[in-house]
Amino acid sequence: MGTSWSARIVDAPEGSTEAIEAVLNRVIAQMSNWEADSAISRFNTAPVGQWMALPAEMLTVLRAGLDMARLSGGAFDPAVGRLVAQWGFGPGGLTGLTEAPNHPSPWTAIEVEGNRARRTADVTLDFSGIAKGFAVDAVAAVLRDLGATHFLIEIGGELRGRGVKPDLQPWWVDVEAPPGLPLPTLRIALCGLSVATSGDYRRFREEDGARLSHSIDPITGAPIANDVASVTVLHDSAMLADAWATAITVLGPDRGMTLATRHGIAACLIRRAEGSGQEYMTPALTAMLE
Repeated sequence: MGTSWSARIVDAPEGSTEAIEAVLNRVIAQMSNWEADSAISRFNTAPVGQWMALPAEMLTVLRAGLDMARLSGGAFDPAVGRLVAQWGFGPGGLTGLTEAPNHPSPWTAIEVEGNRARRTADVTLDFSGIAKGFAVDAVAAVLRDLGATHFLIEIGGELRGRGVKPDLQPWWVDVEAPPGLPLPTLRIALCGLSVATSGDYRRFREEDGARLSHSIDPITGAPIANDVASVTVLHDSAMLADAWATAITVLGPDRGMTLATRHGIAACLIRRAEGSGQEYMTPALTAMLE
């Protein structure tokens, strides 16, 4: 998945490390675009129109991604892989640049029926905006099954906390402002909650003096250009926090935060504004911090 993971577990049950690694290996085998033999890679190279049976976990993520696509008007799109590759943020990097097919809404070219799915046009799945969150939830589930009641899981900056630390303090997490922006650190307590952050400072490249974010707007077919530096979302589900953070990032301060507010999502958006940062919070997050 191109990132690291960590787990802080109070009185860790025997076999915790092995169980976590098994979950992560399974997610990679199903949803990593960087693995040629993964289920998602095989789906993306199957002939257009051909049905393919998918693993249950991959289907869960795909269905959630399609639901978020419908909810966000396509701002979150689990079939944006061709565009990601076109801008050099896919497995091939800059050497993998290709001309993406002109499809106005890639997610609408994905059909799901029972335990199988197919592409109806030459689009490709990319779960980079949702799979890490799913993996966090899956690790938390396996730890609960083993009997763990107090832990903090982190995968690539997405976190989920349950219970408390040995000193009975909650799992405090600091969400730092994007580098170079003079804003206070947001401190949150993860008690049965997950947090995910999408930012333009993690994966980007400079081209002709412009910062190209890895977050692609499926509507324009190009990296976002709305000055959004980061979006942080708190949610019961790390998978949905991950997806919401991506959707809000693409939609921007006005449409994104309006949509999040309408659905009661706890979110914080930071926009770059003339060398400083402008912070927006939804009512749900403001209420949590009071």
